[in-house]
Amino acid sequence: MSVTIHPSAIVDAKAELGADVEIGPFCTIGQGVTLGDRCKLVSHVTLDGYTRVGADCTLYPQVSMGYPPQDFKHGGGGQVGIEIGERCVFREMVNIHPGTDVGKPVTRIGNDGYFMVGSHVAHECQVGNNVTLSNYAQLGGNVQIGHYVTLGGVSAIHQHTRIGDHAFVAGMALVTNDVIPYGLVMGNAAHLQGLNVIGLKRRGFDRTQIHRMRAAYRLLFAYEGTFAERIEDAAKLYAEEPLVMEIIQFIKAQSGRNLTLPDMRR
Repeated sequence: MSVTIHPSAIVDAKAELGADVEIGPFCTIGQGVTLGDRCKLVSHVTLDGYTRVGADCTLYPQVSMGYPPQDFKHGGGGQVGIEIGERCVFREMVNIHPGTDVGKPVTRIGNDGYFMVGSHVAHECQVGNNVTLSNYAQLGGNVQIGHYVTLGGVSAIHQHTRIGDHAFVAGMALVTNDVIPYGLVMGNAAHLQGLNVIGLKRRGFDRTQIHRMRAAYRLLFAYEGTFAERIEDAAKLYAEEPLVMEIIQFIKAQSGRNLTLPDMRR
């Protein structure tokens, strides 16, 4: 087991490199950086600050991580950083910022993520496992992304927004409010189009589960009664349905933003 470093790369002596790491031409690695086993930096990658990258990750040219966050409140103090899980892929020009000294100190990304060309994860974001950001998708500061979420190309998520598990955000959507788990949103500004049925089928949810979730969705976002009444009705009717209750618990959870709703004009 050995580390391979191209002669043109600059690697600080205090950086921690795992077994079989490959660092390609013209990469720059700062002293606080940790690379897990078998990480591959193709070329022209720049990593700084307290940035930890898990095993088996691949970083393509012009990836940049760990430089000061774009938050004017950040004073430059504290040990802020980035923590990335295993088996993630970061394509060309991906940019990840660390946390801040006035909020969450660490920006986190889970396992098995795929971040396409030009996508951006801002300060303090918390991103789950198996997340895909398509080309130039943008996350504002302090965004929370659940597991198995897909963001379409050139979509933008407003700061402090939550995106639930298995949600799908369509290309060029502008999301300014929370998105329920399993939701499908599109538009500018984005509205809730329904459930992410294609994604559910691809991930092995069976027809009965999807049918019950669609029935619950129709109840939650019907025209009759108040939203609060419909939430309580759905909670009683689907108390034994874990997927439906996950949506309801997400809606009930405290958040500083409103919820993305269907377009009632349609």
